[in-house]
Amino acid sequence: MTARSRVQADPGLADGIGTSASRPDGPAKVAGTFVFSSDLWHEHMLWGATVRSPHPRAGIRGIDIAAALRMPGVSAVLTAEDVPGCPTYGLEHADQPVLAFGEVRHQGEPVAIVAADHPETARAAAAAVVVDYEVRRPICDPIAALQPDTEHVHPGGNLVRHVPIRRGDMAAARAAATVVVIGEYEVGMQDQAFLGPESGLAVPAQDGGIDLYVATQWLHVDRDQVARSLGLTPDQVRITLAGVGGAFGAREDLSMQLHASMLALRTGRPVKMVYKRNESFFGHVHRHPARMRYEHGVDADGRIRYVCAKIVLDGGAYTSSSPAVAGNAATLGVGPYEVPNVEIDAYAVFTNNPPCGAMRGFGAVQAAFAYESQLDAIAERLGVDPVELRIRNAVSEGSVMPTGQVIDSPAPVAELLRRVAARPLPPPLGVDPDQRRLPGGVAGSSRGEGIRRGVGYGVGIKNVGFSEGFDDHSTARVRLQAVSGMPSVAVHTAAAEVGQGLITVQAQIVRTELGVADVVVHPADTSIGSAGSTSASRQTYVTGGAVRAACQAVRAEVLARAARLLGLDLTDPSVAAGLELVPGGFVRHPAGRIELAELLGTDAVEHTVQWRHRPTMALEPLTGQGFAHVQYAFAAHRAVVDVDVELGLVRVVELACAQDVGRAMNPDAVLGQIHGGTAQGLGLAVMEEMQIVDGIVRNPSFTDYLIPTILDMPPMSVDILELADPHAPYGLRGVGEAPTISVTPAVVAAIRAATGLALRRVPVRPEHLTGT
Repeated sequence: MTARSRVQADPGLADGIGTSASRPDGPAKVAGTFVFSSDLWHEHMLWGATVRSPHPRAGIRGIDIAAALRMPGVSAVLTAEDVPGCPTYGLEHADQPVLAFGEVRHQGEPVAIVAADHPETARAAAAAVVVDYEVRRPICDPIAALQPDTEHVHPGGNLVRHVPIRRGDMAAARAAATVVVIGEYEVGMQDQAFLGPESGLAVPAQDGGIDLYVATQWLHVDRDQVARSLGLTPDQVRITLAGVGGAFGAREDLSMQLHASMLALRTGRPVKMVYKRNESFFGHVHRHPARMRYEHGVDADGRIRYVCAKIVLDGGAYTSSSPAVAGNAATLGVGPYEVPNVEIDAYAVFTNNPPCGAMRGFGAVQAAFAYESQLDAIAERLGVDPVELRIRNAVSEGSVMPTGQVIDSPAPVAELLRRVAARPLPPPLGVDPDQRRLPGGVAGSSRGEGIRRGVGYGVGIKNVGFSEGFDDHSTARVRLQAVSGMPSVAVHTAAAEVGQGLITVQAQIVRTELGVADVVVHPADTSIGSAGSTSASRQTYVTGGAVRAACQAVRAEVLARAARLLGLDLTDPSVAAGLELVPGGFVRHPAGRIELAELLGTDAVEHTVQWRHRPTMALEPLTGQGFAHVQYAFAAHRAVVDVDVELGLVRVVELACAQDVGRAMNPDAVLGQIHGGTAQGLGLAVMEEMQIVDGIVRNPSFTDYLIPTILDMPPMSVDILELADPHAPYGLRGVGEAPTISVTPAVVAAIRAATGLALRRVPVRPEHLTGT
């Protein structure tokens, strides 16, 4: 069931914004004919394979590739000595070796690469490479890693970034608080678990450069890193987006891009690389595990007077996006609540665990589990309804964040909570429940005797777009011309479609702005300016803004041409106001009407626009004050669960979500994002965790790493609000991350309500419920 508020329709527009236009890639994906990056093929191509470290920390005394090179069918075996350019790369800091040299810092780190004429030959040759390791004791505890007597993962120390937030008078707030609640919380390492493994095809070019076809999230940053390490100029590295089978942040960092390119340039032949599933777990970053200590002080009415928090995020072996993750955890660390006095310290730390980086809702997900758990504990201490407590403290438009930033667009947190709370509850199990509706399902492990039902709530906040002064922009080219006597528009950007429906939205924007039905969206590549990353819920906002701006430039030129033909003086505002480009492909004015195809003739009208949202600013380094985020997104969840308290089994019975999306550009796509984000947050609550012991990943497979399937997803109602952000194109608000943040604490709160257990760690496992 879905409800929408303030729906702004665009009458007369077919498949424009506000409609659920069909996705062009939908039928092929449903039919299984869509071409993903792992399906790429090239004549005479070779296959690449990677030699990876089995140790989380070890020195490299030597690498013997002779046996691998002698194997029939092997064309090349390369090590760090063969990297032609910069030996390291990285999103923000180039600290990750292209191929390890000197030492390895995490299990699965690439040490050598192989090209052969068959994938099995390549893997066999990789297995034949002998690496002489000097195994060392790994540094795996992020708290211990910050201690001064702990060995360093990198020469500069183990601290990646410390973000302090200071606001108000903590001493006075502590003295005035009536109730103080202190809690310590932990979030495990979650994997993005996309279905399409890392893969791509590198083709050597005649100019000495490389053409790379790859599933990625950020083409230009990939290009720049690849060029630097290959010793090439950026224009010698041309990247085209291949079919992407999910991303969720895991494709922001490089995986096989450099390795396939090195092998292609060395052999002079195209090289394809496709990771197997277990290799994929080592081939990308993950969600930062976190340990958090929170202290809330409230008055007798339940108003939050202060929050003091310490958040430690395990960044693993390399920097990746850890600085931004720490920034989000700190700036969003009190949640969507009015808190006048704040003292937060967020740390990102190096360890010898797997590298961590971007993942849906990063930084905000970890903090939300802690601050929402605190709100429930406060409600229990005061004997107040947890929803009412949240509403009393909820931010709204005009509220001031701990960074001093004023929320200058709708922030309907209280309304979101009221909506999910008002939803009818599902019926009770009854005396003879259907076995399929019990925790454990048809396994028949329970007959319902030990089952308890619980209801819980969660609300979350997330920044949209890149923050802290980052030059966040996108580039779009829009070309209008007549094709076979009909107007047609071509759109070109470098924005990565990773399954979220961006291609569809671009076409919807064109149809709305230019009134032309026939729209072609070109494949994303680096022949046009950057579109930034497909992350941070930003592409519809930023690339959508660029496409709209380019359309507006095209429309202005078309109207100017029409005015000349009609003999109109556009300097007269009354004349200009009557001239319009209308759906159906013509220009209309009281003085006359011109078909677009007639107006264009054999010409084309084309404009390329680089578009930016309003600037943000860096945080003041000692107090964390500043206008750091361009936009905030909010979502609330209510979860209903059944828990078998004897067996430790959980079944999520029902979820209700309410979210403000500003403008539902494509309502069906919005629903899809909310459902998908919710499933990923449910996974973190009760099943998803990479098991790391002494730096070793114990479950790198979908057999042992559990993710929700359709059978784990309960019925879900979604209540969509459309309260326009006046600073955003069309008033839209980023959608994809907020529901991931609020559902995890809601599910855990429901389990607490069912069991009476404190539950301060996610995911909740059976032993946490049974104590065994």
